[in-house]
Amino acid sequence: MESQPRKNTAILLMFCPDQQGIVARVTEFLFNNNGNIIYLDQHVDRQDGIFFMRIEWELTNFLIPDNKISDFFGTQIAAKYNMSYSLYFNDQIPRMAIFISKMSHCVYDILSRVQANEWPVSVPMIVSNHTELEHVAKQFNIPFYHFPVTQDNKDEQEKKELDLLKKNKINFVVLARYMQILSDKFIEAYPNKIINIHHSFLPAFPGAKPYHSAYKRGVKIIGATSHYVTSELDAGPIIEQDVTRISHKDSVKKLIRKGQDLEKIVLSTAVLLHLQRRILVYNNRTVVFS
Repeated sequence: MESQPRKNTAILLMFCPDQQGIVARVTEFLFNNNGNIIYLDQHVDRQDGIFFMRIEWELTNFLIPDNKISDFFGTQIAAKYNMSYSLYFNDQIPRMAIFISKMSHCVYDILSRVQANEWPVSVPMIVSNHTELEHVAKQFNIPFYHFPVTQDNKDEQEKKELDLLKKNKINFVVLARYMQILSDKFIEAYPNKIINIHHSFLPAFPGAKPYHSAYKRGVKIIGATSHYVTSELDAGPIIEQDVTRISHKDSVKKLIRKGQDLEKIVLSTAVLLHLQRRILVYNNRTVVFS
């Protein structure tokens, strides 16, 4: 299940201590090598003195071979500015694994977008700790893998999952309401490459029944938060958030419906931003380029 290849472009995401001349040097590097820039956005964190930038250019007439761009840029630009950077190519389609449990609203939303070719991604596998949603995988013709997780077999099952991800050359993981806490070892294998959706506007209403808690408190807004997973539970770099208004007239059932609608949109927005290489993580925060 793959979308059509995109225009042949490259993307650089970078950050470094802020100083004069960075934009000029980077754009000069691309210009001198016949690169046509089609996107450039930058941000300066004035409190920490850090410069961030995302730049994309066409490769059609670029003079440096794809496999040499990183070396050339690292030597000529990054080393001079003490710069951290990542290079991506738009014709390389990322491979996404989806982890689910028993709730289907997020996985259906994701797969419908993939099937409609909205996203440049392939989905080689769906993993679950239950079998209730196996029919979803069959409906979309995606291999389904069941790993029941208990307190006694968690380490063993995660090792099998990681082996499976490696075998399938998975680039990143989406937790589409996967109701298991991942171990540090699992998270370390995919740093800033595991996207989760949390059923609240963090931090608020932890636990298994957030909408019941919200109902009891008489809240006026509910929200959803998508973030990268870190070893600290629900405290990873936040990618996207949204809220919707509610009132005393809304029942728990209506709160759940409104909340699940938010979860779908917020998670899908986060996944798309990741696919478009618009996110830079720094000190457990994100810079999300427009």
